[in-house]
Amino acid sequence: MVPLSWYLIFAAALFSIGLFGVLSRRNAVAILLGVELMLNSVNINLAAFWRYGDVSQMAGQVFAIIVFAVAAAEVAVGLALVISVYRRRNTVVADEINMMKW
Repeated sequence: MVPLSWYLIFAAALFSIGLFGVLSRRNAVAILLGVELMLNSVNINLAAFWRYGDVSQMAGQVFAIIVFAVAAAEVAVGLALVISVYRRRNTVVADEINMMKW
């Protein structure tokens, strides 16, 4: 049986990779992918704590399903925004998207 600490270390590494992707990338789509990696690391934590906790409770699985739904909505809205910005500015580089300025 795999110990809980291995799952937590894997989730922390996945979260770190996603955070690095968000902070270091300039492409808006790559930033969205980093956010998705971070959300998936949260799902791994929820499933691991559910597995090693009280098995009669379904809270970990329910929270993981909610996170999947939030991730799907984030992808839909995020990609719609990226496509809209690309049509208007012809770029998806995050540094060049300054539409809030006068």
